[in-house]
Amino acid sequence: MHTEQTRSLNFDIHGRVTIRVDASAPAARQLQTMLACFATDKDSEGPADIVVDDRPELMPDAGLLEHELAYTENSVRFQADRVQVVRDGRQWRIHGPGELLTSVVPILDAAMVGQGAGMIHAATMAYRGHAIALPAAGGTGKTSTAAKLMRREGWSFMGDDWAFLADDATMLGYAKPMFIKPHHRDIYPHLFEGVRKPLVPSQLSQTVGRLTTVVHPFVIRYPRVADFSRRWSPEHRMVEPAAAFPGRKVTTSAPLAAAIYIERFEGSRSRLVERSRDWMVDRMLGNFHIEMAGFSQQVVTGLAATSVVPWREHFAAKGDVLTKSLDGRPCHLLQVPSAYSADEASDDIVKHLEQLLPSILDEQASGVGHSGAQS
Repeated sequence: MHTEQTRSLNFDIHGRVTIRVDASAPAARQLQTMLACFATDKDSEGPADIVVDDRPELMPDAGLLEHELAYTENSVRFQADRVQVVRDGRQWRIHGPGELLTSVVPILDAAMVGQGAGMIHAATMAYRGHAIALPAAGGTGKTSTAAKLMRREGWSFMGDDWAFLADDATMLGYAKPMFIKPHHRDIYPHLFEGVRKPLVPSQLSQTVGRLTTVVHPFVIRYPRVADFSRRWSPEHRMVEPAAAFPGRKVTTSAPLAAAIYIERFEGSRSRLVERSRDWMVDRMLGNFHIEMAGFSQQVVTGLAATSVVPWREHFAAKGDVLTKSLDGRPCHLLQVPSAYSADEASDDIVKHLEQLLPSILDEQASGVGHSGAQS
């Protein structure tokens, strides 16, 4: 029988899901950094919802899926990466000798869905006390947009990459470390002052980023190498939100006011189009899945292929949570020309938000409903 260790790192995800990480496990250092905004000194009452360590459990008479997976009714072992995921009622256990953030993310999403909140890939900001979700693909301009909104009255930061949408229409923030890249120099100038880790020129950033993506699945198997690479990679700097926005408070939760999906397109001018709730749910589901790291996607696929978490269960449950969270909230698609730089794109995004949001909040304050347009 698996037992939890007393020497552990503990995290509380908005009072809905608890995570306990064995402090001596190779994964502990990275998870301590990436989950820092949820850290707590208190042990959860009873077993944690997600347990992470490097001690795999026995899998007697396991089935085999080619040479990639070994599985039982409630567990999957990813052979090449030596990662094991066990589903035991409400509890999940993740075992492995490497960095395990890419394993934790899809499991955290599944655990949160079970508690009525779905994980999304989005910049999330609070405006006049209400949350604004800006789901988008990587490289669209989310981090640059956040910086420019924070210079304006009435805005506060919730997260620039991940967040959770609860089925009661509450946005739950995730203020993890931000990844500042060379093209952010003009937008976050204070982060480039003094002697700091050198970054590649902006024109080489995409090339280095592609190389990082290729080697990432292999590097994370060796935590010390991965930690060195992450801290000293010339592609980016890891910066806490408090350093990016000195003197500003982070908003941890707020009622959702609107969702605006931002994408680059081949047009010459930006355009804003109203969309339906169901359209936004589908885009949020797809965007979160494709923006996960490659191994995170493998975890979801492996759990589905072995029926530990069937596709139908995974996406239907999350879709239901997001549908409830967006009910009655306006949804829009904002398309920005792909030829725009991050600076130009974020300027355009901010302009459209400033034009759109005051009327939305005024309508909601007056009690006017909004059913959303049909796509």
